Amino acid sequence: MRLVEEDAGSEDEHGGNLAAARRRFPDAVQPWIDLSTGISPFPYPHSPVPATAFERLPEPEDEVRLREIAARAYSAPSADNIVAAPGTQILLPMVFALRAPGRAVVVGPTYAEHMRVAALSGHECGEASGPAELKSADLAVVVNPNNPDGRVFARGDLLAVAEELAPRGGLLVVDEAFMDVGPEGGSLASDVEKLPIVVLRSFGKFHGLAGIRLGFAVASAEIAARLRDRLGPWAVSGPAMTIGMEALADADWRPTQRAELDGKAQRLRALLEEVGLEIVGGTSLFQLATHEDAARLHSTLAEQGILTRRFGWNHEFLRFGLPGDEASWGRLANALQVWSQKMEG
Repeated sequence: MRLVEEDAGSEDEHGGNLAAARRRFPDAVQPWIDLSTGISPFPYPHSPVPATAFERLPEPEDEVRLREIAARAYSAPSADNIVAAPGTQILLPMVFALRAPGRAVVVGPTYAEHMRVAALSGHECGEASGPAELKSADLAVVVNPNNPDGRVFARGDLLAVAEELAPRGGLLVVDEAFMDVGPEGGSLASDVEKLPIVVLRSFGKFHGLAGIRLGFAVASAEIAARLRDRLGPWAVSGPAMTIGMEALADADWRPTQRAELDGKAQRLRALLEEVGLEIVGGTSLFQLATHEDAARLHSTLAEQGILTRRFGWNHEFLRFGLPGDEASWGRLANALQVWSQKMEG
């Protein structure tokens, strides 16, 4: 097995970088199985997208309708509180610029883009271990449930942070990318008119459709209007609007998807624990495992064409997404046994 030397960080800075994995492991078993993301392998079964969604610019009425449906799906006060965007990533600099450069504090370790974009927005950045340390910040950022450890922060604790920030003009940003598999009633979307809170909601992870690039900000009507003005017209593509409206309106599908993901997550935990990995966190979309030889495990799996997610800040951590079919489950089980035998030898 050839392993091309290159900076390992280029592969694990974000999940889903199969091109980097192919360069690093050119002789890996094909096809690759990408377990490096927290994206559901069970995509929403949307209807065929009409040709007009590709051929015409989206109508303003469709954007309003999408926001109305999203407001109901996310329990926001109204469509006026919703900002539809081509993924939440593009919203980060706009949201972080809502407050003048000051002290930004991110609860971590977590998704690295929040700290990076806050710094680019002119904020002096620091990391906190929990919400209690956010109350002196100008810009406070929490991922809930957290990525990659799945920590869930109590709604009451986060509201207390927002109450502390309000008199000083601070802002609490809560990234709820994984709240679709989080605790019922855990979202802060219903509180955005009462307190200085912006909630970010990802569409693609839970619905298994990350490639259409659709996400939302939930904020006070005044802030939401400012963000929509910054995005300008036609921010979301016609196909993304069409699929998003259908999927978010399908209330019957969501509990079915949650149950499917829960069952597969239990299966994944059992498989990992069987070969001696300790599960230290996760959600029903991913599991975070730890082992002193996680680097060799990552490489062994990659040689078998299975990509997992490493973390530069902890070399004993490895995150596993869910396999999407029985063939992938079988390849993962076999590759884990290969690694286990290497460890025993």
